[in-house]
Amino acid sequence: MSDTVQDNVRDRMVAILAEQAVLEPGDIRMDATLEDLGIDSLGLVEAIFAIEEAFEVQVPFNANEPAESEFDISTVASMVQAVENLIAAQK
Repeated sequence: MSDTVQDNVRDRMVAILAEQAVLEPGDIRMDATLEDLGIDSLGLVEAIFAIEEAFEVQVPFNANEPAESEFDISTVASMVQAVENLIAAQK
C-alpha cells in the first residue's frame, strides 16, 4: 500500500474516531485506546458502521472481542492497520 493511501486511511480513521469521541482530529493519538478517547460500546458500533461505509469494507462481526477477532481495536494505530488489511484483502 502506498504512503499516500496509508496516510489517507489514517486521516479518515482519525476523523471517524474523533467524531465518535467528540474531539478534534488533532487530539487523537495513534497510541490511544478507545477508552482513552471515551468511546463506549455504542460508539464503537457507530464507528464500525462509519468505517464500513467510508472504506467499503466489511468489519468482522466480532471486532469488539479482541481474543476472537483479527480486527484489532486495542489502539487507534491497530485499528488503522486492521482497516488497511481489510482494504488489501479486497484487492
